[in-house]
Amino acid sequence: MRKENEVMKQILDFANSEDRVRAVMLNGSRVNPNAPKDIMQDYDIVFFITDIEDLSYKIDQSWISAFGELVIMQQNDFEDGAYIFLMQFKDGIRIDLSFQDIRRIEESVREDTLSKILLNKDDIELKLPRPNDSSHYVLKPSKKEFDELLNEAWWIQTYVAKGIWRDELPLAKYMFDVILMDCIRKLLSWYIGENHKWNVNVGKCGKWFKGYLSDEIYNDFISIYPTIDYEEMWQSLFRAGKFIRRIGEPLAEPLGYSYPIKDDINVTEYITKIKELPKDAKEFR
Repeated sequence: MRKENEVMKQILDFANSEDRVRAVMLNGSRVNPNAPKDIMQDYDIVFFITDIEDLSYKIDQSWISAFGELVIMQQNDFEDGAYIFLMQFKDGIRIDLSFQDIRRIEESVREDTLSKILLNKDDIELKLPRPNDSSHYVLKPSKKEFDELLNEAWWIQTYVAKGIWRDELPLAKYMFDVILMDCIRKLLSWYIGENHKWNVNVGKCGKWFKGYLSDEIYNDFISIYPTIDYEEMWQSLFRAGKFIRRIGEPLAEPLGYSYPIKDDINVTEYITKIKELPKDAKEFR
């Protein structure tokens, strides 16, 4: 596996050899002083280029071989004309290399506080703060955002319960694993944000939750993830409700919002009835 200095040299050597590449920026976890360091860290690189309308880098992709042998690559486009190559190499190195218009460099460096300029051929004057993850902090929710999330967290449980009762596993799993768990992760990120005065970055999809929660709360959270066994899914669903209440009620108070206890009680009672409903039931009692 290549060392960091080897990868950075390859990136800068390539940039220096390409006249269209006028500046290079590193961002993401490798700039974040608070991010855990390990061999799986990506290299998030931005090439600021002239003539963004010239698509030669996209049309002829032979240049990629300069960075190693690919496992797989994904290329995506952005609305502003920028584009990115997500490249996983066989030696374990991953480089996410985006190409942006050089005319947007000042705007780009302001968008992400985890940015470091590695190359500036034209000595463009740029004011970058010391790298920090403030632009990735959890944002305090508005009352509307809080109310909508809690409403969704309880509403979607009726879908999960119905899917289990009907033996519609793909539907039940999607509603639980994706929709409901996304709600819980968002709620938990707000809980952590409030406890850290909204100066905290919990990472993509809450990947750093473990470092910000007590062992008890974290273990309670991960116990919610269900299997494909319906009985275990029912137990996980009821644990999810208890967890939402455990996190949502104490969070609502300092925010000055109201926890939807009526929805909590009504939905819990409703899905309990579905669980107890015979599979051949002809009416709901």
